[in-house]
Amino acid sequence: MSRIGGLGGTAFDAVAATLERVGVIERERFRATFGLGWPRLVTGFARMSQQTVDLAMVGLAVGPAAIAGLAFAYAYWQIGNKISLGVSGGSISLVSQYHGGGRSGLADRVITQSYVLATLVSVPLVVLFATQAAVLVDVMTAGEDAVRYGSLYLAAVAPGIVFEFYTKIASRIFAGIGDTRTPMVIRSAGAVVNVVLNGVLIFGLGWGVVGAAVGTVVATGLVAGALLWGLVRRQYPGAEPIPVGLTRDGLLLDTEVVAPLVRVSAPLVLQELARALVVFPLLAIAGTFGAVTVAAFEIARRIRDLINSLSWGTSIAASSLVGRHLGADDEAVATAYGSEIIQLAVVAFTLLALVVVAFARPIAGLFTADPATIERTVPFVRIGAVASIALGVDRSTTGVLRGAGDTRWPFYGAIVGLYLFTVPVAALGVVTWLGIGALYGALLVETTVPAAITYYRYRTGKWLETSRSLRDGP
Repeated sequence: MSRIGGLGGTAFDAVAATLERVGVIERERFRATFGLGWPRLVTGFARMSQQTVDLAMVGLAVGPAAIAGLAFAYAYWQIGNKISLGVSGGSISLVSQYHGGGRSGLADRVITQSYVLATLVSVPLVVLFATQAAVLVDVMTAGEDAVRYGSLYLAAVAPGIVFEFYTKIASRIFAGIGDTRTPMVIRSAGAVVNVVLNGVLIFGLGWGVVGAAVGTVVATGLVAGALLWGLVRRQYPGAEPIPVGLTRDGLLLDTEVVAPLVRVSAPLVLQELARALVVFPLLAIAGTFGAVTVAAFEIARRIRDLINSLSWGTSIAASSLVGRHLGADDEAVATAYGSEIIQLAVVAFTLLALVVVAFARPIAGLFTADPATIERTVPFVRIGAVASIALGVDRSTTGVLRGAGDTRWPFYGAIVGLYLFTVPVAALGVVTWLGIGALYGALLVETTVPAAITYYRYRTGKWLETSRSLRDGP
């Protein structure tokens, strides 16, 4: 393979050789990981950039109160987003192993049931957020303006939750069969459409936060439709046929397939929900220091999510490669991929975090022209960047375990790290002299404790036993 992803073969070989020489990852496994992961990385960066640009546009057009309002609304949006991640995580675990084991018919049934579950879960969330937005956002307040902006955004963006579910599932399914380029092209195009629409709606038509929401719904719907079309038709123009897809059999609940799907997905859903729900007490605590602090805290989290785009590549590559080799009963190679992808994540996240720390001030200035908000935001951005290193370990390790169908320990790590450490540390800012400094500490423990617990599970090797129990199928 002389060229990968448009990089010159010589440059790529030099990087691969260096990583192998220093003991990070063997070059051929790096080739496979990079070849599968870079489209997801681009997709993740496009998606996270889209959300970050949304926040920056609203901040520049309306002000810090609007950023705070979007932070509150986004916390609710994340509930749906995180549940979709859990369901899709179960999908990729089963699809990759069944497809890797030559059981594509069974993989088709898993895909169909994933869409059925996504519909059953997402529609009630749409109704709730669309009809009760003001009540929900008013639970957390840093001022009337923030509540008003947040409720407007949440009500308008609610229909996009269904599309987000479908998009997550389809993207993971493509990754499970080794195709990360198709979702990259479609989702990156959707991100561009979203940014353009938002620019027109926010600045051109003056729709403010409602414009940001409408742009997101339209772009997400287009992406979901394009991905679903491929799984229904099983082929895109000029491309090879897709080996798996939706089947007309089992459009209702198929209990034989749903049982293992729910068993694998449930811990992931709970883990992701734990990550989503912890934002509420954290924002409430930040809100006691005013809208400017909420805005700074949210900006830092968005930048951290942007850095976390790297894990879209490492995590999905780990799930797919580990899952496929386990499906082929090659546990030794699956373990080698797991260890080396985690090491690769540490190196990549550390380098990117250092860049963000160095440029924290100009980064803060992209979201607001208010000097006070910039000053408050800079340390949050730096702490969030450092915390992203542990986040990379956690997400990459979770990807390995997810590929094996071992999804409980990442959930345990999230519960312990977020609720026994992160929230109590943040609360110290209200009851002690630590003040805002406690929020800095919360950003750090929010990622380091779950990473330690998830990595411990990987090191025990028990995830291989879980995989063996799943390979027998339903």
